[in-house]
Amino acid sequence: MKFTKVCDGLEFPEGPIAMDDGSIVLVEIKRQTLTRVTPDGKKEVIAELGGGPNGAAIGPDGACYVCNNGGFNWRTDGGHTRPTGMADDYVTGSIQRVDLSSGKFETLYTESDGRPLRGPNDIVFDKAGGFYFTDLGKSNSEMMHHGAFHYAQPDGSSCHRVFGPLVTPNGIGLSPGDTEVYVAETRTSRIWAFEVTGPGKVKPPVAPRPGRLVTTLPDFQLLDSLAIQENGHIAQATLVRGGINIVDPITGAAEFVECPSDPSITNICFGGADMMDAWICASATGALYHARWPYPGLRLHFNA
Repeated sequence: MKFTKVCDGLEFPEGPIAMDDGSIVLVEIKRQTLTRVTPDGKKEVIAELGGGPNGAAIGPDGACYVCNNGGFNWRTDGGHTRPTGMADDYVTGSIQRVDLSSGKFETLYTESDGRPLRGPNDIVFDKAGGFYFTDLGKSNSEMMHHGAFHYAQPDGSSCHRVFGPLVTPNGIGLSPGDTEVYVAETRTSRIWAFEVTGPGKVKPPVAPRPGRLVTTLPDFQLLDSLAIQENGHIAQATLVRGGINIVDPITGAAEFVECPSDPSITNICFGGADMMDAWICASATGALYHARWPYPGLRLHFNA
């Protein structure tokens, strides 16, 4: 597979969205911005969001909704940048709404069911117009919060916990038809499936499993964000190994796609007329790549 570098110089890019005009909207976590990358590789800042903007998705109103993890401390070794725990000035995690034309933004949520949001990470809208998002939690050298995933309305009217606790829930996506929601745990290398019974509702799990186990990836692969292919398979970005695992959601079998040399392949999104254009974030080296994917991606419910 051929990978073409669209641009570099990004400060830990994440949450890419393939827009209808051919541009890519993504976050730069370290730079604390929502940024647009045009097809010729030019970068323009849409909004300076503060904290740690992480996952992003377009809502039914055409605005961009951002999971803000509240910020990290950072270090760079050998040209690779990585987060090293919560920022010294960390206050809270939040969900933000950004007007793409003006760059104006507002904070919709800082808590869910009365509990503070620690580190919102990834987000996906369902066909009803609400959104699921993960909260990975926050950690330092002595403690780690439990995580969970939540469901909220884009007008700021309600936000509730769907399921928790989970161990560092990160990537989240919906199967074709919104019948299952998939959640990837970073530290366990597991992908869980939860049967959707209604908007923001899932079938109660059978203890001690939180949901249906899709797979546990072998070796030391830390799971980041994910996207769904049209055939229902999960394109799971992995850290350390640095690539994309294409996972069959029924059998758990995985096909590994090696990506450009970067230990932090954090996300993939699909676009183009045939949904076979893939854009991949190589975050440690601050680059965005394009490739023609062997399978079409699942078209998201909303775009702009």
